[in-house]
Amino acid sequence: MSLAIFDLDNTLLADDSDYLWGQFLVDQNIVDADYYARENERFYQQYKQGQLDILKFLDFSLQPLADNSMHDLILWRTQFIAEVIQPILLDSAQELINKHKQRGDTLLVITATNRFVTEPIVNLYGIPHLIATTPEMIDDRYTGKVSGIPCFQEGKITRLEQWLKETGHHLNGSWFYSDSHNDLPLLKRVDHPVVVNPDEHLRQHAQNANWPVISLRDQQCPVHHLK
Repeated sequence: MSLAIFDLDNTLLADDSDYLWGQFLVDQNIVDADYYARENERFYQQYKQGQLDILKFLDFSLQPLADNSMHDLILWRTQFIAEVIQPILLDSAQELINKHKQRGDTLLVITATNRFVTEPIVNLYGIPHLIATTPEMIDDRYTGKVSGIPCFQEGKITRLEQWLKETGHHLNGSWFYSDSHNDLPLLKRVDHPVVVNPDEHLRQHAQNANWPVISLRDQQCPVHHLK
């Protein structure tokens, strides 16, 4: 049984859930609109350029979790999933997930976006395992801090290795699907790296390394790489 690992944002989704959650908070007047929209965009551009300071970003992005009650957060998240996430789910992504499931592979999403935002999205795709950046919680309330190592760049490898040790899984025959050059450390570790609608940096690396490059934005799921 092989491990099929998926990035989430701009891989299984047609956009970035972390960025969109920030936009949603602005649109709902939950945060200071001008400041939050400006900083959300600034951090997103840094991410795309490979220059994101993940700890500074998490100080920013996890603060709304600390500033609001769990009751309100759950209500807002439910609305966010229905109005923002449901429209960017990809049928081709679901088909690819199902193909791996039919092969008997173990399905796992690994994402830098925090678990509060991503857990219900991963559930929608029927993927049983999730490794995500974990917001710290004390006495059933978020603190605004991160718990453990952020699941970003080399941190994805660290978190994955912890998960492998805890669960008894391994990387023999493993797959990893991602769109971002920020995931190059993990793409280089698996047996079957697959690049999905990649950014330009990752596209160039994939071409040089002769990695499969696929799109999940089309109607038909590409499966030739699974042969």
